[in-house]
Amino acid sequence: MAYQNEKLLGRLLVQKQLINTRQLDEGLKEQRKSGGFLGSVLVKLGYISQDSLLSVLAEQLGVEYVKLKNRNIQPGIIEKVPAKFASHYKLIPVDMENDVLVIAVTNPLDVHTMDDVKLLLGYDTKPVLASEDDIVEAIRKYYGVGADTIEKMMAGTEAREDLSIQGPKTEDIEDMAQDASIIKFVNQVFLQAYKDRATDIHIEPYEDEMKVRYRIDGVLYDTTIPPTIKHFQSAIISRIKIMSNLNIAERRLPQDGRIRIKVAGDELDLRVSILPTPFGESVNIRLLSTSMRFSLGSLGLLDKDLVLMEELIKKPHGIIFVTGPTGSGKTTTLYACLNKINSSEKKIITAEDPIEYQIKGVTQVQVQPQIGLTFAQGLRSMLRHDPDIMMVGEVRDFETAEITIRVALTGHLVFSTLHTNDAAGGVTRLLDMGIEPYLVSSSVECFVAQRLVRLICPVCKVELKPSKEVIRELGIEGAGKSAGLTFYEGKGCEECKHTGYKGRTAIYEILPIDSEIRNLIMSRKSVDVIKEKAVKSGMRTLRQDGWEKIKRGLTTPAEVLRVTESEAIE
Repeated sequence: MAYQNEKLLGRLLVQKQLINTRQLDEGLKEQRKSGGFLGSVLVKLGYISQDSLLSVLAEQLGVEYVKLKNRNIQPGIIEKVPAKFASHYKLIPVDMENDVLVIAVTNPLDVHTMDDVKLLLGYDTKPVLASEDDIVEAIRKYYGVGADTIEKMMAGTEAREDLSIQGPKTEDIEDMAQDASIIKFVNQVFLQAYKDRATDIHIEPYEDEMKVRYRIDGVLYDTTIPPTIKHFQSAIISRIKIMSNLNIAERRLPQDGRIRIKVAGDELDLRVSILPTPFGESVNIRLLSTSMRFSLGSLGLLDKDLVLMEELIKKPHGIIFVTGPTGSGKTTTLYACLNKINSSEKKIITAEDPIEYQIKGVTQVQVQPQIGLTFAQGLRSMLRHDPDIMMVGEVRDFETAEITIRVALTGHLVFSTLHTNDAAGGVTRLLDMGIEPYLVSSSVECFVAQRLVRLICPVCKVELKPSKEVIRELGIEGAGKSAGLTFYEGKGCEECKHTGYKGRTAIYEILPIDSEIRNLIMSRKSVDVIKEKAVKSGMRTLRQDGWEKIKRGLTTPAEVLRVTESEAIE
């Protein structure tokens, strides 16, 4: 945006001691070179915050400066301005004062926009100043993702019936799916998911509505979208199918595909899964960044555990099992281990379903059971490629388990995963599959159980006084264990979408198989006996590791209790 009297603005900023004369001179010099508004140049150079700049700018222009993030706008006010109008002019209504509509804009001196608003809406207007980022975020928050696009489509199809119910011809749906507005809406859904750090997009049809939900930090959140999106359900899903190279005529069978897109310079790999339901097809899209960097140090391992893991992955042979439920970060841990030991001297081969990330220097094989390429078959073939290290995506049956163990016993280091609740449970899982105890005790080097916990938002982090129930549940009551400790929580802010959490880290339970544990395995002892012995030998349980992260102010007691089972911290 451009304003007159920019030198006057510069002098005002110096007068208020927000910048000094040297910074003003450098800003004016940079402005002459690159052009643009002086205030924007000063913000870009890091001499002043946007918030401070806009406050002074509002004072200079004689208008009010509003922070939209701190403002709750009533639905009745929002309804006075159509979404397509708000998006086009980059403005949002904030209040009504004596029949005068108060509108937040980026340039209060733009009389043409104010005249258009008055002409089209029939209201006298009062402009107030707000940042462009705040206005764009407020439009998304109050109108919904792609609201302007949906409004434009509705304007051209007033009498459109629900396509999925009426069952139109495939050709019509395909034509609609290629429509610029449908393409734009789907792209807006993808872009917003990326901005919100979502790992999954769920598009769910119901009888009288269609929902879009994002999974952020492991928890699903509803996304605000216009209710009229239901009218374009089939066209939207067909557009996603076209992008995934799937059959848009097939609506009775599940389908799986993938999309590669680029957002803000980051290349994303989208895994698309489609399921038929009575009210249309439900879509799940997993978002994976192809540029992720994996390192053991960034996983959340405490110093002692990090040293232990680095020792384990350097062993010449044996199996390291990572255990936990779906979505607990097992694959990320395995990739971090492979990345750490990856070198030109070692041949590393993996068998995965699916290949989530590509690692340079590692030969990765996609398992395809429908054509006979199972984990077991892949392992047999991989052995003929002279590997040093192998990774098996998952051990889920006797055949795969047996071959994995034979591979480890013949001098290879193997990484794999199991679905168990804790580290000790990995032993009984293998025994239940039919593997002999002596094979488990002689081949497995370690079981690593893990869960993901949400991190406290650093912006709204405050001290917390936990209840007696939480203290009792954590097992830290008595003996002064909780005395003098400071707990924290996030009270919720715009930065974390009012959840109090932003980002995730892992909590771990690492069970190395030493001679004492081997004897217990050989004797077919129960999970409880093995776990008790491991704890006495120094193993931290999942909840104990979570407790360490609570003490460090990384997460909350409620979050650790949410993801761990009932176990007392000893």
